[in-house]
Amino acid sequence: MLDRILSHDRPRNLWLALLLAAIVVALALTPFVFPGTKALNVAAKIVVFVVLVASFDLLLGYTGIVSFAHTMFFGIGAYGIAIASTRLGAGWGPVALGTLGALVLSGVLAFVVGLFSLRVRAIFFAMITLAVASAFLTLASQLSDITGGEDGLTFKVPEALQPGTQYLEEPFLGASVDGRFATYYLLFVVAVVLVLAMLRIVNSPFGRVLQAIRENDFRAEAIGYRTVVYRTLSNVISALFATLAGCLLALWLRYNGPATTLSFEIMLDVLLIVVIGGMGTIYGAVVGSVLLVLAQSYLQDLMKLAASAVGDVPLLSQVVSPDRWLFWLGILFVLSVYYFPAGVVGRLRAIRKAS
Repeated sequence: MLDRILSHDRPRNLWLALLLAAIVVALALTPFVFPGTKALNVAAKIVVFVVLVASFDLLLGYTGIVSFAHTMFFGIGAYGIAIASTRLGAGWGPVALGTLGALVLSGVLAFVVGLFSLRVRAIFFAMITLAVASAFLTLASQLSDITGGEDGLTFKVPEALQPGTQYLEEPFLGASVDGRFATYYLLFVVAVVLVLAMLRIVNSPFGRVLQAIRENDFRAEAIGYRTVVYRTLSNVISALFATLAGCLLALWLRYNGPATTLSFEIMLDVLLIVVIGGMGTIYGAVVGSVLLVLAQSYLQDLMKLAASAVGDVPLLSQVVSPDRWLFWLGILFVLSVYYFPAGVVGRLRAIRKAS
């Protein structure tokens, strides 16, 4: 049964299986095991980034396409929810309409960009997507009547998801069962479904063709596959999943702006997560998202503790100062690339093959 759910793509390593199981259990029980607003926000961000990074890996890891426009589709999803909810009010109707409109717009843009750009060499396609993403970011910042400009849009979600909605008067197992609680589990369940759907896609005959194109596009073309068609479809499918990730983030934040979903820093985070977790494996998106988001969220706090512990040592206290947390985050990334060149998932699977 589990094998069918995972589309016959098992972790193929005991330690990887245990790590993935621990991550899923921890995310599923976060409201109960890790109380506090920060922990819930971190868990929600991990859930959203798992979907976003897995959708990008569908392009980069499975098809071999380098695109810098992925966060554009992420932003379209978030803006779809934000604009619809702002104009039409709080309710499930505006959420559904905004999601549908965002999916249509993302699908059309991804199809057009893919159809006219994927015929060129990889570096030129990457530059084209970067230009398109930059243009969209500029439009989102300037069309203040529609997008709210630099200030973004703050909106209300359906009443069932609002923080003030209480489902139980008393906490259940230490967790307050309110609209925030319901929103988190909505994100979690939808993310699980989307990740399993992507697993099914990459392990289908369509996914095998994408991997063949990644390995040798000339050979794939020679045996009868229209590589431009498959690449375009991969671009569209990847964009649709990224759009849904943006919709999830908008529901959680109840706000969206250019810096929230369209900034190039988010694109860099996605690239880092793919490298850390491992390209060409959906499981890498799960592991990499957890590692990077936790480091971004808690590394500075850990360094504060370390700095207070060695406060009497002048040089050492300066080295571990919380102000230098980005420096140490960069060091950790370099070490992860050095010791895990194929990513954490690739490394663990390689250990199994060697044994």
